[in-house]
Amino acid sequence: MENDTDIIIMKTTGKGAPKRDAGKPDKSKLLKGSYKTNTWNHFSGEDGRLHCGIWESTPGTVVVEYVEWEFCHFIQGEAVLTRAEDGKKWRMKRGDAFIIPSGFKGTWQTVRKVKKHYVILMPKE
Repeated sequence: MENDTDIIIMKTTGKGAPKRDAGKPDKSKLLKGSYKTNTWNHFSGEDGRLHCGIWESTPGTVVVEYVEWEFCHFIQGEAVLTRAEDGKKWRMKRGDAFIIPSGFKGTWQTVRKVKKHYVILMPKE
């Protein structure tokens, strides 16, 4: 029996792996490609504001508008984030870790299939 002090091992298959949530982007935000996603959420807490797990996406470009704060660590792949207001770009690849602040608006382009660890903190209501 698991309890609140167990360490959570994040994985996508095997015993202890959460159910995969397959997703597709909102068609109004899809700019290019198919951009299919899979999410394995391993933990939610802090009254539903905190979420941690593994996420992956196929190549494609989508419009993003972050109301949440997100920490990402790329396990594989490559993506380019572009800020809408000035066109500044960040290229992320396997091994990179970064924070996307609340209020970031722009595009997320998955260049090569991405798999990442994530920690998301939603805003207080």
